[in-house]
This record gives sequence, C-alpha cells and structure tokens, in this order.
Amino acid sequence: MITIYKHGIIIEKRENNFECEGVLNPAVIKHNGEIHMFYRAVSKGNYSTLGYCILSHPTEVSYRMDTPILVPEHPYEKNGIEDPRIVLINNEFMITYTAFDGVNALGALIVTKDLKTFTKKGIIVPKLTYPNFSKLAESKKDINEKYLRYNEHWKSHGQLDTNFLLWDKNLIFFPEKINGYFYFMHRIKPDILITRVKELTELTTTFWIDYFMHFEDCIMISPKHTHEISYVGGGCPPIKTAKGWLIIYHGVHDEVEGYIYSSCAALFELDNPHIEIARLPYPLFQPKELWEIKGIVNNVCFPSGAIVEDSTLYIYYGAADERIGCASTNINELIEELLLYKI
Repeated sequence: MITIYKHGIIIEKRENNFECEGVLNPAVIKHNGEIHMFYRAVSKGNYSTLGYCILSHPTEVSYRMDTPILVPEHPYEKNGIEDPRIVLINNEFMITYTAFDGVNALGALIVTKDLKTFTKKGIIVPKLTYPNFSKLAESKKDINEKYLRYNEHWKSHGQLDTNFLLWDKNLIFFPEKINGYFYFMHRIKPDILITRVKELTELTTTFWIDYFMHFEDCIMISPKHTHEISYVGGGCPPIKTAKGWLIIYHGVHDEVEGYIYSSCAALFELDNPHIEIARLPYPLFQPKELWEIKGIVNNVCFPSGAIVEDSTLYIYYGAADERIGCASTNINELIEELLLYKI
C-alpha cells in the first residue's frame, strides 16, 4: 500500500460574493518558480467563476485575488465556468473547463501565454444528442447500458429536445504533443475517452461522427474495481514518468449513503497513451476527514491538479465540493506500486 499524507485544507470559501458557497476542483501548474492555482469558485445559485491564487510552497497560499480572474461571457457558459485544468504546450497555457449553460455541460478551452490575458476558444468536445450518439456508437457494437442510464437527463422533460446534449466533461490535455498529436481525455459517463488530433481545427462535426462510429477504440479507462465501479472521470493532467504516463483520475461507487468519490491511479504507455499498463486495485485516497465527508456534496475527493517537487507528488483536490485539500506521496514509490498490478 502507498503512504499518503494529507496536508489539510489549502483554501476555503470566503464571504466574497463570488466564492461564498464553496471553492473546489483547482487547476495547478508550476511556472517560473511560482505555483499558480485556478479554482472553481461558487456563488449563490450554484454560479461558478474561476478564482486565482499563488502558492509560495505546495501547501501555502501567498496571494489570492479578491475577484474572479475568469467569468462567463458567452451563452455556452452563461451559468458557470467549472472544474479547470491547465497544461503548458509549446509556450502556450491551455486551460480546459466545463462550460455550463444551464442545460448542457461541455468541455471548453481557454489559451494564454502569460496567465494574465486569456482567449476563449469555445467548446471543443462533440455537440450531440444522446439518441444521435447512441445511434453512432452502436453502429458496430452494442454499448454499455450505463451510457443510457447516466446520459438520459433529457428524458425528464418528457420529450427529446435537440437543445439537450450529451454531457461531455473532464476535458484534460496531455502536457505535450505525442508523435505530433495533441492528446486529450474527456468523460462521457461511465468512461474516460481519449482523442488525438494533429490540430484542434480538425475537431469538426464530421470528425466526431467518425469518432463515435469507432467508439470502442476511443475508451481509455472503464470502471473496473469496487471503488470505481459506478463510473470514472478525469482528474489531474497526465504526468510523464520514465515508466509511462501517470494518470490520477476519480472513481465513483454508490453506497447506502450515496456516491463516494475517490482519487485513483493508473499508468499508460508513453507513445500510445491509449494503452493501459497498470492500475491500482484500491483507491489512492478516499474521503476520511470530516471536511471531505461533509459539505455541499458529501464524500468527495475530486483530484484535478498536481505538481511534482523533487520526488514528492502533490495532488490538489476538491473536498466535499466545498473546499480545496492537498495530499502527497512519493511518486517513485507510487510507480513501483503500480507496476505490481500490470494489466
């Protein structure tokens, strides 16, 4: 078993209107000696913007803005900017997030070169109704019945409305091009999918139609172990190691008291990150502390950002959808442990 150190709450909500209901699910990156954190800040009415702070040490905040750094500006994100992740590719930061318009939750992209001025690129995941997705995905092979169970929110309105799209969240880029391709993960419940393109302009309707017609080939991580058996979703941006891409993701299982969100770990091939090398058969860490168990959503450890300092892996996570915590472990020991459970 891996030893995990929990460093407690890093950031809590404040009386500021934009984050008075909660802070959670941060994007974290170290650049030019500073640790930058963009976090989801929730105001009344479950309206989300992005807050920003700088950490002088992996567990110490030295500066925190009193206003949001990014706010909704377009119809596709009018009800919130949620759950950011960040990577740096070719001198450009790519911030991905879930854009929520009050009906649909879809992965969107922001780019910046200086972490001060930002350009929104809009939604880059597919825009499909569930019936159209199902028709394409089942054109060659039946899909897991969980896809219908988890993606039929449109049915609650009594009829199919083309305004209700398949939710595609947890959009996360790999932190470098691999053999000339951008790779990114995204989640359609219950699985994590993987996509690659030479250029983002390739992400057209035609591309996604062909993608879903080969749906089985696009699944990266499916629920396997008890702690993730309900569904899985993306966590931190992938971390490159000598043994493969370290993927910290979240796994969910349903118990009497409701869903429990755990932090999980797996390892994937460097040149072909579609191929799984190993996966921990137990959670990396779960809600154990009171502040992880009780909150806006109970029993949640939702990893979304990570940095490596020397050999220590720091994982930042949303705790009970209300506050931000940090946990750490030795990354070399984690890789060694993972390799005990090769596929």
